[in-house]
Amino acid sequence: MRRFVKENSLTLVFGVLFLIVLVLQAISGHAGYNQQQLTDGLPPVSFGRYVTSASFGVDVAENWQSEYLQFFLYVLLTAWLVQKGSPESKSLGEAGLESDQDQKVGPYADENSPKWARVGGPRRWLLSNSLGLVMGLIFLGSWLAQSIAGVAAYNEQQLSRLQDPIGWSKYLAEPEFWNRTLQNWQSELLAVASMAIFSIYLRQRGSSQSKPVGAAHTATGVEG
Repeated sequence: MRRFVKENSLTLVFGVLFLIVLVLQAISGHAGYNQQQLTDGLPPVSFGRYVTSASFGVDVAENWQSEYLQFFLYVLLTAWLVQKGSPESKSLGEAGLESDQDQKVGPYADENSPKWARVGGPRRWLLSNSLGLVMGLIFLGSWLAQSIAGVAAYNEQQLSRLQDPIGWSKYLAEPEFWNRTLQNWQSELLAVASMAIFSIYLRQRGSSQSKPVGAAHTATGVEG
């Protein structure tokens, strides 16, 4: 068990932090939701009802979809685009899909390579693009969940104001939907761009996301 924890400590710590933050979000969101209920002259709701509500669901889903959009674009674009001096980038001459030898596929696979790396056809293509595909599918699923929960939450507000609810397709054209979506997208894209630029000149000793402290600012694709 101790060895398992050590070898998977990064995932385990982030998983625990995720659960802690999600619970804190639910607690603070519940308090805020009930404050709004009282302001609107409506009765407060229980914690259980809140965490199963569309309001909580849309808040969670809109954050997830923006994060996975960031990962999807980062995985895809870093195959083709480079940034001189950044450890987040491949070396300047390696843009593209690289050779079979570099990627250890087909006849260049070794005994530790995944089975599908040794074969050709659709299975190798699927393995070769599996990370981007999964990130893209999670993004689309989260975006769909956000839109479904969002229209439900929007219609709850419409009914509380004695206004007619709207359909899902009409909600997708609402400024509120795109305002919530785009404000998350722009923050994620800014964060990725900042990391790529800052890591050229700044260091974090011992981090795999940083160049060695003594590496030149122009060193590209070099991690500590």
